[in-house]
Amino acid sequence: MPTILLVADASWVKNDVHAALSLPGYSVHDHEDPRTLTETIAEIGPDLAVIDMQVANMGGMAMARALKEAALASDFPEIPVILLLDRSVDSFLAKRAAADAWVQKPFDASEIRAAVSSVLTEEPAAGT
Repeated sequence: MPTILLVADASWVKNDVHAALSLPGYSVHDHEDPRTLTETIAEIGPDLAVIDMQVANMGGMAMARALKEAALASDFPEIPVILLLDRSVDSFLAKRAAADAWVQKPFDASEIRAAVSSVLTEEPAAGT
């Protein structure tokens, strides 16, 4: 069963992601503090991180880059990242952050499911 770490602090974002991924076979864990993201990933060991574009005082791009850099610098696990974008032009930032996929908010359930499925099955994803 794939474990997904959802990094978001907006209730509606968390509700929408949980509703979309409340299918058998997914386990979604919430996380709201960007400062403890790496520790939480080390503890939970998720297969994927879904990160909102802005959480507390840290941007999703910075969190995605931090995860990618931590994986390059140490024994930290490399996990795929899906960014939840505020605007379509933010896809530029998602690419710069080396996100594996992205979805623009507001999204429907099929969009987030397709992105998750694509990333977890390692199909090439340039965003949805």
